[in-house]
Amino acid sequence: MLDLARQIFDVIDGRQALSPTKFIEMVDLDLDAFAINAHVHRSTITRSPTAQNIQSHIRATLQVLAAVMKTSGGDLQPAIFWYRNESLAAFDHKTAEALVAEGRAADVLDLLASYQTGFVG
Repeated sequence: MLDLARQIFDVIDGRQALSPTKFIEMVDLDLDAFAINAHVHRSTITRSPTAQNIQSHIRATLQVLAAVMKTSGGDLQPAIFWYRNESLAAFDHKTAEALVAEGRAADVLDLLASYQTGFVG
């Protein structure tokens, strides 16, 4: 996760934080989708980029993306595609993106860990 986080760190209001603007660019989201997933108003992204909901959502997403990359060979773009598009049968066919938005990043991480140990579900 640290490698991904380094790509989007920025100095915001005099302190180092994860840049929602850089994150949105990296993951190829639009502002509205990010706001919905992070449970904030779209203006909060530019007015208060260090808000806890924003920073927590970015951290959780980066953790999942790092785990996907570890499981699938280390490439970011395929990991992002999987995160945003793969229907997960174990979770009523929701995507990892939807689960992270629901606060269920740990469930996705557990699923990915089971993939690494040989479970194919």
